[in-house]
Amino acid sequence: MSTIDKLLDNIVIPRLGPVRQRFERPVISHPGDALKKRLVSAGINGLIQPGQRIAVAVGSRGIANLQVLVKTLVQAILQAGGRPFIVPAMGSHGGATADGQVDVLRSLGISEQATGAPIEASMQVVQVGSTGSGLPAYVDQLAAEADAIVIINRIKPHSSFRGPFESGLMKMIAIGLGKQAGADICHRLGFARMAENVPAIGRVILDATHLIFAVAVLENAYHETCRIEVLKKDEFEIREPELLLEAWQNVPRLHFDDLDVLIIDEIGKNISGTGFDTNLVGRYHTECTGGPNITRAATLDITDPSHGNGNGLGILDFTTRRAFEKFSFEKTYPNALTSTVPGSVKVPMVLKNDRQVFQACIKTCNLLDTGKVRLVRIKNTQEIEQIQVSESLRAEVEAHASLEMLGDFEDLPFDGNGNLW
Repeated sequence: MSTIDKLLDNIVIPRLGPVRQRFERPVISHPGDALKKRLVSAGINGLIQPGQRIAVAVGSRGIANLQVLVKTLVQAILQAGGRPFIVPAMGSHGGATADGQVDVLRSLGISEQATGAPIEASMQVVQVGSTGSGLPAYVDQLAAEADAIVIINRIKPHSSFRGPFESGLMKMIAIGLGKQAGADICHRLGFARMAENVPAIGRVILDATHLIFAVAVLENAYHETCRIEVLKKDEFEIREPELLLEAWQNVPRLHFDDLDVLIIDEIGKNISGTGFDTNLVGRYHTECTGGPNITRAATLDITDPSHGNGNGLGILDFTTRRAFEKFSFEKTYPNALTSTVPGSVKVPMVLKNDRQVFQACIKTCNLLDTGKVRLVRIKNTQEIEQIQVSESLRAEVEAHASLEMLGDFEDLPFDGNGNLW
């Protein structure tokens, strides 16, 4: 046995029981049909001229029903006489390469076969103007050369800064469409200036390009589409902040204020820009605050659609060798260098298997009686309707109106290698 084994092998992992978390659940049952109606109401036929090449900007997030929504948007543009093509609008993601960004889109189900529009990718940009403070505004060259630009994105709270425009349309315009160059400029002064820089650069691009409208999507706490709006460019300034306030009401959360241990099965770029929703975990790599108090947090894996981008690992305390071996410097570091936040890509303590991650979290959470550890396990920060909790939380679950025990407490099913799968 190694010294690490000797230190951890006697740490008892509590039995866990399945729990359902309840949230308000506004939902759109048929998002494709809903988008069709919104596009008709917005009068997009009057915005697109026959024969025009239309760049459809799609990002790197795992948005619910993304493939259906992009396909519906492409079909509407075709019916209006336009010639749509898809451009990746994801800043420095995908390793800041054109091929890498196409791979990210494909992993999200976005391809010519699936949507009806070809993907055209390049990291080349053109400068279309500057802000009043002198920041250049960059736009994907292929999109800038098109006759018009359309964007589709989810609006939600950002994991690293606060303002009237966080994750959403303005950010996709300023950073996503700006590719690595635009992301670099917007982040250069740090996250403390992001709430100012994102709309400032976005306004320059809106004024200087033929960006005609956007599809804005909101999701509920169950990662389901709950609102779709089609906004013309002159509506962004008013409607996006209003939609962000609505998004805050729908964010998923843990119904616990204080925990000793949180185990996250997986993190990844398809889940959040920081790998996991920092607002839900209460761990940040910037000056943001809020969320539950959690002594130790760890992840067991990096999602396959993240393509080795382990952004967010540095905010956690422990991870597995399996996750570490997926960690790609080339996919992860360009994002951190561009965002100027190296802390989120540091490597936490790496342990040989899932069992040791649980044990290390419990050993280091500073409890005199580790048998009373308050431990929660979740799949990821998008899917938290069903979670697992330790027996020490039973009374709290039974007393909470939005929590429900779904079964008995059981030992975790580790395999012969100490892993859960």
